[in-house]
Amino acid sequence: MCAVVLFRDLSITPVREGTVAMPNQVMPVQGTMHNLRHVGALRKTIDHWRAQAQTIALVPTMGNLHAGHYALLKLAQRHASRVVVSIFVNPIQFGLNEDFDRYPRSLMQDQKGLAEAGCDLLFAPDVATMYPLGTSQRVNVHPSRLGQILEGVHRPGFFDGVATVVSKLFHLVQPDLAVFGQKDFQQFKVIEHLVQDLFWPVKLLMAPIQRAVDGLALSSRNQCLKPEERALAPKMYATLLHMREHITRQPSWSQVEKEALAALECAGFVPDYAVIRRAQDLCQPAPHQREGLVALIAARLGSTRLIDNLIL
Repeated sequence: MCAVVLFRDLSITPVREGTVAMPNQVMPVQGTMHNLRHVGALRKTIDHWRAQAQTIALVPTMGNLHAGHYALLKLAQRHASRVVVSIFVNPIQFGLNEDFDRYPRSLMQDQKGLAEAGCDLLFAPDVATMYPLGTSQRVNVHPSRLGQILEGVHRPGFFDGVATVVSKLFHLVQPDLAVFGQKDFQQFKVIEHLVQDLFWPVKLLMAPIQRAVDGLALSSRNQCLKPEERALAPKMYATLLHMREHITRQPSWSQVEKEALAALECAGFVPDYAVIRRAQDLCQPAPHQREGLVALIAARLGSTRLIDNLIL
């Protein structure tokens, strides 16, 4: 009954935070894209651009690019002379029983799409390039509190992997700015903390979430959903909309969280969390705080784990 009440109105006409064309519609070709896999060639190209006083943006990805990724590229192009997109499926951010081997890979298609979209350089290293001493002998970057809550609880070691590979990419590319997506909101906050604490001279930009017409946040993992699961998946966004609508009506945000968890379960999800946090640091807000908040959800639908969020 809770799901019927929650989703009756909100899942029909979701509010879309952003849409973007697919790669062959983003922008015309802007010259030949460098397609590099090795550190030496990458540094040589970066040095050449630096000698010309060009600004450089980095867009880190794990590939299998969709419209959300191309929105990151487009944002980077507005803020820098040159854009480097990295594609690397980072093994150390996948835990036991996670989907590293199952994670979709489409490098040839991604290369073509990035070239059509005007990317200046694709850096697609292998594991041996990124971890020359082997993953077991790597230097590990360990975020503190921000990496140990929410996703950090349900995916132990995940943010160590993220912080380590982003640190490596920042060392290699030495970008003036880097673009990340809002969909991975906690990841952005971890990287923001990393930049501040380690004195990286990198400006961070957060691109809005790109959504399908029915509200589902675009993700490479969406293609792992079965048809019946894909039909249910937009109810996660409907739950976020419900949380935003009811945060001003309930006596406390904790009541809104309880309603959201119940609604997700009724809809067929297995939720890890549905929470409201302070957007600045992901701490629990004061009982009656209603501004500067973000709602975050992580839940499984079948064998696929989905995340989403909404700034309230």
